[in-house]
Amino acid sequence: MKYSFLTILTAGAILFASCQSKSQTEKSADKDSTTQTTKTTASTATPVDVSKIKVADAKTILARKQVPILCYHQVRNWKPTDGKVGKDYIVEIQNFKDQMKMLADSGYHTILPDQLYAYLNTGAALPSKPIMLTFDDTDMDQFTVVRPTLEKLGYKAVYFIMTVSIGKKGKFVDYMTREQIKQLSDEGNIIGSHTYDHKNFKKYAGKDWEEQLDKPTKKLEEITGKTMTEFAYPFGLWNAEGIPELKKRGFRMAYQLSTKRDEKDPLFTIRRIIASGYWSPKTLSNSIKNSF
Repeated sequence: MKYSFLTILTAGAILFASCQSKSQTEKSADKDSTTQTTKTTASTATPVDVSKIKVADAKTILARKQVPILCYHQVRNWKPTDGKVGKDYIVEIQNFKDQMKMLADSGYHTILPDQLYAYLNTGAALPSKPIMLTFDDTDMDQFTVVRPTLEKLGYKAVYFIMTVSIGKKGKFVDYMTREQIKQLSDEGNIIGSHTYDHKNFKKYAGKDWEEQLDKPTKKLEEITGKTMTEFAYPFGLWNAEGIPELKKRGFRMAYQLSTKRDEKDPLFTIRRIIASGYWSPKTLSNSIKNSF
């Protein structure tokens, strides 16, 4: 299956709408708070041994309070050519810095997938006010703007990489290089798969599984030297029929957007909310509280 990269770049205006739903539904009915540990630094994304963890039943996982997970795309200042919809997916630089400061000042601690996996399956302790930060689509500003901003706060994040664009320069946006992706990984962030070219997961058939999952996984593992265990659905769209394909390939958790989690496979329908470019830090704070 061959693709024209220029077509991919221009289609959908550089994937501004690379995740579709922003309805913040399915607020957890369970009111039990996550187990808390003593606050240390802004990030308590400490290594966790998950090798011996047994996957819990779906009912147990669904009963645990959801951890807030934010989804970002581009972090840059708006341009005159940016449309109304596109701005939803572009958080301006100072606004992003202010949002991160709000999280730190509010006592949020970033966690990484190993910690989330241990918590959901075993109830393992999490830091006070845990939150996960995720960044989709490989955009260069995630390295040049996001990385130093998070580094100053001691925060770590998950970067979901679309492999078709690695190292490419486009009309609207540039993308991270192999070396930058590896550096993020080496610095303690997590690299996850976001397919080859963002094709709708619900439409996969035949060789799509190889093109969209197998080849990107191999490439990312070659770049980072680490096993890929996390997957983010393009546009946040998923179907139950495709989950066994993810499991078969060794993925441990998969992230959608804000629709209801699957009652049989909640680990493969973990909820995130898109941090809108129109949101102030206060709006973001309220959205976190109302959505999880």
